Amino acid sequence: MSFGGFDLNSDIMYLKGVGPVRAKALNKLGIKTFYDFLTHYPRAYEDQCSITPIDELVLGEVAMVEGHLSNIRVRHVRHKLTVINALLGDDFDYVQLVWFNQEYLAKTLHPGQRLVVKGKVTETYGAGEMYSIQVQTYEVLDEGEDPEEGMFPIYASTGNLKQKFFRTAMHNLLDRMPELEDELPREIVKRHDLMPYDQALRSIHFPFSQYEIDEARHRLAFEELFLIQCGLLMIKKQMQDDQLGIKHEPNGELMAAVLDALPFKLTNDQRSTLEAVTLDMESERPMRRLIQGDVGSGKTAVAMLALVKTVENGNQGVFMAPTEILAVQHYEKFKALLEPLNIRIGLLTGKVTRTKKNREAAYEAIANGKFDIVIGTHALIEDVVEFKQLGLVVTDEQHRFGVTQRAALEKKSERCPDMLVMTATPIPRTMTLTVYGDLDVSQIKELPPGRKPIKTMVKRKASRRRVYEFVMDELDRGRQAYVVCPLVEHSESERLEGVLSAEEVFDELSNGMFSTVDCALLHGKMSSKEKDDVMERFRAGEYRLLVATTVIEVGVDVPNASVMVIEHADRFGLATLHQLRGRVGRGGTESYCILLSDTKSDAGKERLEIMETTSDGFKLAEEDLKLRGPGQFFGEAQHGLPDLKIADVFRDLGLLYEAREAAEKFMRDEKNLAEHADLIKKLSIAYGEKFVSVQNV
Repeated sequence: MSFGGFDLNSDIMYLKGVGPVRAKALNKLGIKTFYDFLTHYPRAYEDQCSITPIDELVLGEVAMVEGHLSNIRVRHVRHKLTVINALLGDDFDYVQLVWFNQEYLAKTLHPGQRLVVKGKVTETYGAGEMYSIQVQTYEVLDEGEDPEEGMFPIYASTGNLKQKFFRTAMHNLLDRMPELEDELPREIVKRHDLMPYDQALRSIHFPFSQYEIDEARHRLAFEELFLIQCGLLMIKKQMQDDQLGIKHEPNGELMAAVLDALPFKLTNDQRSTLEAVTLDMESERPMRRLIQGDVGSGKTAVAMLALVKTVENGNQGVFMAPTEILAVQHYEKFKALLEPLNIRIGLLTGKVTRTKKNREAAYEAIANGKFDIVIGTHALIEDVVEFKQLGLVVTDEQHRFGVTQRAALEKKSERCPDMLVMTATPIPRTMTLTVYGDLDVSQIKELPPGRKPIKTMVKRKASRRRVYEFVMDELDRGRQAYVVCPLVEHSESERLEGVLSAEEVFDELSNGMFSTVDCALLHGKMSSKEKDDVMERFRAGEYRLLVATTVIEVGVDVPNASVMVIEHADRFGLATLHQLRGRVGRGGTESYCILLSDTKSDAGKERLEIMETTSDGFKLAEEDLKLRGPGQFFGEAQHGLPDLKIADVFRDLGLLYEAREAAEKFMRDEKNLAEHADLIKKLSIAYGEKFVSVQNV
């Protein structure tokens, strides 16, 4: 994008003050172009006007002081703890500066340097009335240079990139840059009372007041959300307009027969979701629908019925699962229910394709239409796999598959097959519009009748023996149990000191209290064959106690498992804890999840209290978002979407709805795409390959 010869897509190497070393460091921050640098927004601001004289410091407050350095000392207090002390003096007094575990500073700090320092004022023991400052940020001033005044931007940094570099380089870039025009349509800027783009960009980096920061941030966050929504809507539009879908006929006798054969009645949520899927499939446009459902809510039953519908219409259906053992489990369930109704079920996994004979037989059966529904893993997307007539693609635990993997399945049909994606990881309503803006979304919150809530309790490690005695009681009743650990093997890291690994817990339990019980160990460092073998034998009841890492987070149904113990539970996020808990309580019997933790962290305690008080995955997802912020949420939830640079979906929920509404209105008018070509180009520059498909819209 160019403005008067100024190209925002210029390589960062062409920015004054940036050489090869700094360019490499900037690349680590995701900064490769001028545009990346301009949108590397400050993470905080400091008011540089408030320099406090050293003799006016107040104990316990955070203060900013300025003076000359002297008496620099490096002390190795104990293993892995280094303290740097120095004196900072102004015209009237001295204060001691303290840095922890930053030994490299000994090479950059020198007596006589002038520094501006910010930190918390504390007592200095054994030094009379002299105070100390635990340094949070500092900056070296050149002789004769005055501390900067006004609002002082603080940028996320890495390596040796100093704050002064960011401010100087940003000043250089903004000074070179002509006034940038607004790509947002004038009516949108006016309707939403937005600051002009150029003003917002300059104000966010070098504001004069908090009000200016707020107005600039509002404008830039709105534009960020608006652009992403436009990109998602363009992808959706392209799929609907450019691809010939499969129009399914209304449900017939086969669908009725399968519904009658179900050993349970559909819940209200399952019925409403199935109705939405049915309407999608009977439309000429390709279906692109996400089913969000908590663990055990019955998403697979809806997906199976959708697959039956496409078979009834003379097509094949495919169901892609994230693991081989899960694919086998679905295969067995589908086969038992559907083959008596003459629906032929096939399986395609790495194990099936291991021998040439089996591989060729499976490929031929799929290509000739001998299988109506094929269930498998990533083996389904191999180039050699061809379908006779593919009508519906279902992907389970969709966040474990990339967009390109789903697209590979879509290309296996002349006409664009319908696509149904499922996730048992609830997405907060505050995120759904942004993460899945290109999909229609259905939620299944209601659990099938007969599923009892899992009793969840937090116990301190002092109760650990009693907890495992309770587990033994459950095993004596004929049940099975999981024990989950955060580490595979022992860690020498001081940060993880005292954290028991899966290997240590397995050795302790299998050689101790559970020595008479068949125990097994399962973790991610094992081969796929080893993992599948252990999980299959646990499912068959050969193993009674399974010690594992989070590799079981997406696992198979073991209805006989009634209790799970999670060691060091505070080291897991809410979403992971909830997914793990969902491995028990699948057989209709009373089930338990026991969280062992001695955490002193407020955030850790809060997470565990939430787990103890609610089993609603959607509420937990909201709370998880509150506790950890959006962060890298998009990368986890939907491969291919960019992370936000300035908007905060939880904080900016109202703004998200405004941006979504504006994007929908903008996209409804075909003329807008031609009249606002720069906006589309900016979408490409801002997100590159993330929205590569919109460049041809």
